[in-house]
Amino acid sequence: MPRRFAVNDPDRLRWQDPKEVLSMIGLRDGMTFVDVGCGEGYFAIPAARRVRNFGRVFAFDINPESVTRLRAMADEEGLANIQAQVGEAEKTAACEACADIVFFGIDLHDFRDPEAVLRMAKRMLGPEGRVADLDWKAEPMDIGPPPGIRFPVAKARGLFESVGLRVLSVIDAGPYHYLIIAGR
Repeated sequence: MPRRFAVNDPDRLRWQDPKEVLSMIGLRDGMTFVDVGCGEGYFAIPAARRVRNFGRVFAFDINPESVTRLRAMADEEGLANIQAQVGEAEKTAACEACADIVFFGIDLHDFRDPEAVLRMAKRMLGPEGRVADLDWKAEPMDIGPPPGIRFPVAKARGLFESVGLRVLSVIDAGPYHYLIIAGR
């Protein structure tokens, strides 16, 4: 049985550094970043620091407790550029045609209807926007979800293409993950 990990798992930084992932997807000062399924903000908090005062972070998750914790952490750090809300990914558009990056942090496989989620992501993309999906490699390992629910790269690519997104790159993102970046 794979080991589950918590957002605050001290070992997680060794195999998944959010600052490094945000660099890989090209997040910069002034951008608008949408974190779909943000949890407690493992990526949203570092993204808010990176985009600074001229950028914005929209973060949403179906779990109200996680959103409450994210808001508290953002308030504690004085990060006024985060707007966190409770929302179902299949039905939530945090903004219309405004995102530079719509991000999925190891959760696309968790959604009830991943195609609907990607259609919503496309709706949020600005003209030059990108969708970034950091996901689990589809191979046995001692952490993460069971291999049977993970998306192999080919399946993830097919999902992106089914909603009219073009895969621009597939990057190896460490021992456990791959990163797909797609655009219109």
